[in-house]
Amino acid sequence: MAEDDPDDQKITRKAFDRARLSNQLLFVDDGQELLDYLRRENGSADTEKFPMPDLILLDLNMPRKDGRAALQEIRDNEGLRHLPIVAMTTSQAETDILETYKLG
Repeated sequence: MAEDDPDDQKITRKAFDRARLSNQLLFVDDGQELLDYLRRENGSADTEKFPMPDLILLDLNMPRKDGRAALQEIRDNEGLRHLPIVAMTTSQAETDILETYKLG
């Protein structure tokens, strides 16, 4: 999960626990960390400690590199574009929703 808000991370962890999901849930704090993780850069080379995700939960509004930019880079990368991504935002702006839909 790419999410910069610790409270949202905590809520998501709690939801996974309550649903008794056995899936491993790992967090990164922004789009740049997500891309580093997916590309096995900056300390993410250990595939046992940092497995390739089966699903990415992606916050659109994050510092450094936002979710839109990260999504675009993932979709532009032939080795990563197959990854399913759920984009999340608290934004009510229709342009945010439509822009993300076009990228996804």
